[in-house]
Amino acid sequence: MKSVARLLVAAGFVMFTSLAMGQEDNDPIVTESTSTSTVTTRGETETTVKSPPNSAISPGINVNNSDLCTVGVSGAVQTQILGISGGKTVRDLNCERLKNAKTLYDMGMKVAAVSTMCQDERVFKAMEMAGTPCPYEGEIGDEAKKLWEENPEMKPTEGGPPDGKKSFLAGAGIGSLLMFLLLL
Repeated sequence: MKSVARLLVAAGFVMFTSLAMGQEDNDPIVTESTSTSTVTTRGETETTVKSPPNSAISPGINVNNSDLCTVGVSGAVQTQILGISGGKTVRDLNCERLKNAKTLYDMGMKVAAVSTMCQDERVFKAMEMAGTPCPYEGEIGDEAKKLWEENPEMKPTEGGPPDGKKSFLAGAGIGSLLMFLLLL
């Protein structure tokens, strides 16, 4: 009995639903749309590109051969208007002295090797302090000491290579140019 009642309730729902859906509305659905648009664009565009000038890059100077007594030096300066770069190699005179003395010593010319080293004021003073004066025109020992005392102007003096003044003036000139460029 319960199952018949359930069946009748279910059938009633189905019929009620189909009747509700079956009802038609005779009023038509009308949709109207009207659109009007006006677009006015006025503008001016100005593009300014500001970029830095190309860079001044100094050349790389590599002295890879350890048998050379040179040092690479390079530099560059860049302003908004102009860029300059350059480089060169500089001789290391003390390195040359050491290599020359070693070569002379290896050839059996010991006095010549010592004489080469004695061109450096520090070595000259060290030899005097040790009681073994540097050779003087082929003389060694006490004879050399006597000749050095008679000719003190021949002793090596402290200072740079003979062209030290030129190097200073060249450095001052380059420095002045760089300052001028930086002030532009």
